[in-house]
Amino acid sequence: MTKPQKKKIPCVVAQGSIANTGAVDFGLTTIKEEPRADTRLLAQHLGNQHKNVFEMVKNYKADFEQIGKVTFQTEALPSGQSEKFALLNEDQAYLLLTYSRNTPKVRALKVKMVQAFRDARRAAEVRQTEYLPSYHALHDAIKRAANGSPNERFMHMNANKELNRLAGVQPGQRASAGQLQQSILAVGCAMAAKAAAAATDRHGLHQHIKNALKPLDGVLSLEGK
Repeated sequence: MTKPQKKKIPCVVAQGSIANTGAVDFGLTTIKEEPRADTRLLAQHLGNQHKNVFEMVKNYKADFEQIGKVTFQTEALPSGQSEKFALLNEDQAYLLLTYSRNTPKVRALKVKMVQAFRDARRAAEVRQTEYLPSYHALHDAIKRAANGSPNERFMHMNANKELNRLAGVQPGQRASAGQLQQSILAVGCAMAAKAAAAATDRHGLHQHIKNALKPLDGVLSLEGK
């Protein structure tokens, strides 16, 4: 009786095709508030060509999708061509590395991945427990202060712009902000909410909020020096 053959998994071997890979920072991409690892960045840290890493994910898609749906995306390049890549969740990213030889580059990437996903979990916890409650309190206070004003939308927008500036967050990027930024947003929203609640009318509301945030702005300016 013929023994069934085991599926042979090709190792991702560091080939040094990308120079100075150690200088590349390892960051995560947020998709619907879930941190994901970009196969292009994984390839850089492995010192491998991206096409090899991407092909392995495609060829063994069934393996990767046992622990979550693999998100495939396409991005336009400056050359006019397009590049396909995958965004892996935490378990999928670790699975990719189990298919790799345990070289110094792979071990270094494992450490960076553990740190990156750990920091993402901490930031998500601060977001849920501190930032979001203070965010809703702020915008509830603005709504009450606006008292039906047709300019209410701009009051919300101006407050958000001021908070984004303080935390160093781009518009629409709060969900992927780090732990420190989430904490700054949480404190800022709480201070702004207090100012909005104390406002006697809607006139000058934005200035009230700016004045309330000045102490935090000052502390952050000192920290940045």
